[in-house]
Amino acid sequence: MRPDIVVIGGGTVGAAIAYGLARRQEKVLLLDGDDGDFRAARANFGLVWLQGKGLGMPAYQALTRDSIALWRGLADQLEAETAIDLAYEQNGGLAFCLGEDAYEKRKLDLLRLHNQRGDGEPDWEMLDRPALEKLLPKVTLGPDVAGASFGRRDGHANPLRLLAALHAGVLRHGGALRHRAQVQRIERAGNDFRLMLDGETLVAPRIVIAAGLGSPDLARQVGLDVPLRPERGQVLVTEPLAPFLPLPASGLRQTGEGTVMIGATKDAPGFDVSTTGEAAARLSRKTVQIVPALAKVGLVRQWAGLRIMTPDSYPIYAQSQSHPGAFVALCHSGVTLAAFHAEDLASAIAAGGLPERFSPFHQSRFDVPQAA
Repeated sequence: MRPDIVVIGGGTVGAAIAYGLARRQEKVLLLDGDDGDFRAARANFGLVWLQGKGLGMPAYQALTRDSIALWRGLADQLEAETAIDLAYEQNGGLAFCLGEDAYEKRKLDLLRLHNQRGDGEPDWEMLDRPALEKLLPKVTLGPDVAGASFGRRDGHANPLRLLAALHAGVLRHGGALRHRAQVQRIERAGNDFRLMLDGETLVAPRIVIAAGLGSPDLARQVGLDVPLRPERGQVLVTEPLAPFLPLPASGLRQTGEGTVMIGATKDAPGFDVSTTGEAAARLSRKTVQIVPALAKVGLVRQWAGLRIMTPDSYPIYAQSQSHPGAFVALCHSGVTLAAFHAEDLASAIAAGGLPERFSPFHQSRFDVPQAA
């Protein structure tokens, strides 16, 4: 197959774009790296989340809303095509507030987001402690829990199953997937791009760079300067428990297998993916403040992963002016935005350009002299 488009990066972002392109009858080749890569998908918490997203950037709040509106359709489509259960639930989500001051601050922050949007009814509400206890009848809350915010449109899914389903979906729609494929250099070759791999050359008229933390070096070769930094996040997992937490929460969710995921730290930038006892203790202390009974539960796993962070934490979507046909797509909310990537973004790339709604996400927003 001579591909119409090569997507560099087989994580959740690249796989969702490739899946959307393949569904649009594009001849797609998805290049995945090897097991030594910094794979954000392996360390993802699995939230499909809206509440609290986009303060100071209305375009990101709108993008997130659009993706969540599309998520059920994406899940149903992938499950029907691949027979992989994504374990997607959209029954709402919680953000616990420790202390009255935190409760009031959370309320004010969400009000600011709602006012920024400027229309519509709030899709969240603040729950005081009695209302929260009624919602969680199997949970005995710690004395510091003043309440929580409840996002009606929030939910969660299994991120590893999502990635597997996206890969399988690409193949089902006629695309190709290559593992252990490291792109070392990109050159222009007439109207095409020549991609040099180890001992092999690929040619395609269009490319999408969605290689996470490996993207800046590749993007620079097609005239795109994308600022990124890694941010380590550490997560704990408990032994399986009988179902007790019916809703996911920011930093605390029970999976379909019964395990409880606890996270996640926001450590200093760097490429260190080791875990620390200090982080485990910090996460454990906060969790026990919320649900004291978890102090008696055994931890079975701790891991760390690297988030893909831009200077303002919001995504970058752009097409190169000097190398038309070369796109870049970077974000740290790959699960939440998977439906948007498979639908709106894939559609725009297939059509040959990014429409105006993508302009707030161009990396030129970090170039203050040009923006002025």
